[in-house]
Amino acid sequence: MKKVLMLGLVLVGVSGCSFAPSYTRPDLPTASQYHEKMTEEDGHWVPFKATEVSQTWWKAFHDPVLDDLERSGLVANQNLLAALARLDQGRSLAREQWANLWPTTGASATHQLTKISEHTMIFPVQNYPAFQTNQVQLDLNYELDLWGALRNAAHAADAQARASADDLATLALSTEAEIALDYESLRALDTELFETERLVRSWADNRTLTAVLVAGAEAAVPDQAQADLNWQMARQQLNELRLQRQQMEHALALLVGSNPEGFHIAPVRDELPHPLHPVPGMPSVLLERRPDVVSAEEKVKAANANIGVAKAAWFPVFNLTGYTGYGNTGYGPLLVAPNRLWSFGPTLSLPLFNVGQIAAANDLARAQWEESVANYRNTVLGAWREVEDQLAALRELEAEADAARGASAAAQQALEQARLRFEGGLTNRFEVLQAERAAALTLTGATQLRLRALASSIVLVKALGGGWSDSPDSAKSPASVGAHS
Repeated sequence: MKKVLMLGLVLVGVSGCSFAPSYTRPDLPTASQYHEKMTEEDGHWVPFKATEVSQTWWKAFHDPVLDDLERSGLVANQNLLAALARLDQGRSLAREQWANLWPTTGASATHQLTKISEHTMIFPVQNYPAFQTNQVQLDLNYELDLWGALRNAAHAADAQARASADDLATLALSTEAEIALDYESLRALDTELFETERLVRSWADNRTLTAVLVAGAEAAVPDQAQADLNWQMARQQLNELRLQRQQMEHALALLVGSNPEGFHIAPVRDELPHPLHPVPGMPSVLLERRPDVVSAEEKVKAANANIGVAKAAWFPVFNLTGYTGYGNTGYGPLLVAPNRLWSFGPTLSLPLFNVGQIAAANDLARAQWEESVANYRNTVLGAWREVEDQLAALRELEAEADAARGASAAAQQALEQARLRFEGGLTNRFEVLQAERAAALTLTGATQLRLRALASSIVLVKALGGGWSDSPDSAKSPASVGAHS
């Protein structure tokens, strides 16, 4: 017994080997700055140490309705709740894998009544036609992790659990961005609806005036048909915008985990907020904190550990098993010294011939690692592209929006002049109606461009992994990115 225990201690002492390769982050070409200019003044990104990550970047819009929607989405979005459940599953699997490193013990008890045939040829049983067997015992089983298979499996499960946490963070950031995008789109639709309603009224007035002129033979019948066509097309556009607004409300209801039937956001005719701009000096290495990039690297770590699990399958598996307890055949007390029983000893199993199964498992683990490395590199490159795209889009769309605002202001000024001329008897009502329609159309176009610029800034925040702060004081501010005025 002592020799067996000594052997077990020796085996435990040498357990510490691992066949998993030493982990190093996959090589990836990076740059110290973004190709797209952040501002016209500096034209590059100056590295600095980000001190804190903001979790409420949308507060920069200063909109209490949006704040309520974001809070509701983060606690009631069903996709987020499903991802949270997946995270709990991953953590449970990791705890289960770590538990495999420890001995397992169990208790058992048996009571069995046996009758042997009276005509058996082994020995006569006339005096003992039946007997019973009683036994209670404690069992022990311990697999010695000599080659690191169990530890590497546990490390792989840990990495997968961390990847699940990062996937949850990725989904949360995407949900925040989608809520903000849909909400601002809803507000843009409110403005477009107001202007389109004004268009419908204008075309209705135009239709009425044309009918008067046709009746007085001052206009041709085709002019009446054209006026009717313009009015009907404006009404069609109005109904389409109303449908889009209802569908956008339904989309927001789904994002915040509400029933669309009772979900409603009151229309508001107001200008859209200014696009968000990153804090000057944001480093390009900020991409490393993106949760999807971190998740992809955790999956590389898991695949790296699984290589060690696969390699360990070539080597023997050592187990220490044993039990101790009491047993008798039903006569006299059970828990007494003469009835004591025990067994303890090591077992060894070694694969000899398995038709290439272990070799295939090793090739599979290596291929899965290569896949995870490629996925990681693709995630980083994709993140880099997203930032470059949104920086370019934000710059160009803001320039377009500025031009559209100028056009809208000019159209509004033309409308005022047309009204003054009409009031002075220098023109007719048709010129005023035409100026009204031009002003409405230019304002709608400016709103759409402003929405696109605003959407690009929201996607940029998402592409950079959320909000940020560049100093301890600014980290305490309610918003991590500032609205550009």
